[in-house]
Amino acid sequence: MGHGAYALARVTVVVRAPAGWLWWPGLLAAGIGVLVPGLAGRTAGLSAGAALCVGAALVVYLARRGRYTTLARAASRAGKAVILQDRAVTLRAWRRAHRWWLLCAFLAAVASSCVLPAAGGLLMAGAALGLWAKALWLGRWEREHEALLWVRTEAAARGGAAGKEVREYALTGTAAGDARPGGARRAGARTGGSRAGGVRAVRTRGVRARGVRAGR
Repeated sequence: MGHGAYALARVTVVVRAPAGWLWWPGLLAAGIGVLVPGLAGRTAGLSAGAALCVGAALVVYLARRGRYTTLARAASRAGKAVILQDRAVTLRAWRRAHRWWLLCAFLAAVASSCVLPAAGGLLMAGAALGLWAKALWLGRWEREHEALLWVRTEAAARGGAAGKEVREYALTGTAAGDARPGGARRAGARTGGSRAGGVRAVRTRGVRARGVRAGR
């Protein structure tokens, strides 16, 4: 990972950032869809929606797993000068960048109920489940290796935590940042951003790397 001051966001937080914004609007769209008879009928719509929900969850969960694993194994120690972006800032940045896409997805899910009631909303909810499952999978990696995975914010903003712009991940110790392994908020964590500080050993597959704890 390069030297100098730059911002890092937690990989698992970036992964799970869309989940809540797909889950609740998806359930709302499905609820609205149940009230609409639709061309295919409610029974057919709910059956198709359940299949789409499961299928979307599996596809999203399995997508790019190999790339995530490759980037995680090749992760290097974060420099002491990097800024660790707060979880809330990462979520807010994603929401602002994708708010119109989310609105369009919600409206499309509601409109699809005219043909298959609730199917579009359940599709959105399934995608959310897949993202949460992937974040938990990455969280297991972090717990097993006693390290947290970070990605440069500008790279993640252009294609996600495993997009083409992402060249490598950074490692810190498990005390860094305000999110636990898996991306959930850490109870009692400080906000306002922090710098990487004191160094400690971190285990990775077959090698010994050097991770860092949160600074101030």
